[in-house]
This record gives sequence, structure tokens and C-alpha cells, in this order.
Amino acid sequence: MSTTSALAEAVAAGTTVVLDGGMSNQLSAAGHDLSDELWSARLLAEDPEAVTEAHLAYFEAGADVAITASYQATFEGFARRGTDREGAAGLLALSVGCAREAARRAAASRPLWVAASVGPYGAMLADGSEYRGRYGLTVSELERFHRPRMEVLAAAGPDVLALETIPDTDEAEALLRALRGLGVPAWLSYSAADGRTRAGQPLEDAFALAARADEVIAVGVNCCTPEDADHAVTLAARVTGKPVVVYPNSGETWDAGARAWTGRSTFTSGQVTGWRASGARLIGGCCRVGPETIASVASVLRAP
Repeated sequence: MSTTSALAEAVAAGTTVVLDGGMSNQLSAAGHDLSDELWSARLLAEDPEAVTEAHLAYFEAGADVAITASYQATFEGFARRGTDREGAAGLLALSVGCAREAARRAAASRPLWVAASVGPYGAMLADGSEYRGRYGLTVSELERFHRPRMEVLAAAGPDVLALETIPDTDEAEALLRALRGLGVPAWLSYSAADGRTRAGQPLEDAFALAARADEVIAVGVNCCTPEDADHAVTLAARVTGKPVVVYPNSGETWDAGARAWTGRSTFTSGQVTGWRASGARLIGGCCRVGPETIASVASVLRAP
């Protein structure tokens, strides 16, 4: 089954593509409370127009790709809120629809694409384990968790699946198994720190898992510091020979006790030229990176 798309072809041809920034910070800036366990996915049920508007803000800032609000959207998570399986599948599909609607409204002269977010198992648990990995599940158990959601998202027609914020090589292996036969390309991005996955495995080993996966169009990192991204981009390009995807956080630190971000932003638009030179072709931001920063990134990457 073919796993190509116009986005995959553009990246393979060496085109640099601008990703969006953080969905949660954009929704929070618009006044939405995201303290629920479903996080931004709750708005798919309660206020999908808010999700569409968040995507639109990034498209208008210069992003080429919108990453859907399905990161924390799972059958199990929705079931805890009383949503049955059919309803949950509809909300997963709606996440792709919201991004497509934003692209339609943007009416840009450039191509606009949609990446369907597939977050880690720990995001469903909503207990911070997505930044630790090592859930106590086998690769097969993790594959059984991810595959049904990925099937629904793939059927909704995204340009790519974003297998993102993955903390653990076991989970990466499960996702790569679940990806087979879906007919949609994907990128694989780890959450990393100090040259290792959040679970402590060497990033070199983690990236190598995807080197021979034809369905994977790019490998890299997200939801890490900009400084951790610098090393990871070079390593991912060397280990896999594939284009690299990179979208770090602002550089601020989340204080779980205070439920607030601390420190200062270290993400600068000037860093993206180094990432591109090292092999990155999909470049954007994650937590606390908003439309203003993405506008700067787009300006830098499109400069003559």
C-alpha cells in the first residue's frame, strides 16, 4: 500500500516546511481552561470552533502544517468522560476536520497540510508518565493500544501522522508496527534530554529504529529544550539518512507543583537556520511557542 503524500514528496525533495506551535498555549491565550485530563482534546467535544481558530492563527502566522488536537485524544480517555467508542472515533476524525477547515479559511497561496497527532500512551494516563516512559507494558500491548486510534486518524485523511513526544524506544517500536499498512506516511519524534530519550535510552539507538521504516518520512525530536534539539538534529540525520523533524518547547520549565511555567524562553528564530543546515526539513515549535515565534521562524526559513 502506498504511503506517499504531497507533503512526503516535498520533504523528500528537500523542501523546508514550517510546522505550527503549541496548541495548548494558543487555546489558553484565547481564554480556555485546559486543566481537564483530556487537555486540548476536550474542546473537540465542547468547542471545536476554538480548535479551528487556533489552527488558523498558526496558518496565518506562516505555518505550512497544522498538528491536530488529538495528542491526548484516545478511546480510553474519552470513555472516562462518558463518550462511547463511536463518539470517540467521531471526535478523533473531527480533529483532522478542524485543521482542514482552518486551512480552507486561510486561503493561502502556498500548500497547507495536516498532521494528525498520535501522542504517547502516557498522555492518556495524564499523570506525567509521558515524560518518563517505561509503562510496564509490552511492545505488543502498546501496539494494541495505539493501532485503533491510528486507524481512525488515518481514515480521516491527514497528510501525515505525527507520532510525537515519544519517551521510550519500546513505544516507538510499537508505533512503527501499528503504522504498517495504514497507507499514511508518518514522522517519528522523541521527547529527549541530554542526548537520551526520556526513558534514558541513547538517542542514537532510538533514531535507528526508524531508519529502515519506509512509512517514516522524517525522524527527530519535539517537546524538548531548543538546546537539546541542536544535538538531536545532527544525530538523527546521521543515523537515519532521513529528513529531520524538530519542534522544541520555548525553553521554559514546567513546575508541576505550582502548575506554571518558569524561567525564560531560549527559543530564537535564528536557531532554525542551524537546524536546517544539519538536515531538518520540518521545523516548528511545541509548548509555549506561539504564532509570533512561528511567524519569525517562517520569515527566516523563507528568506532569500
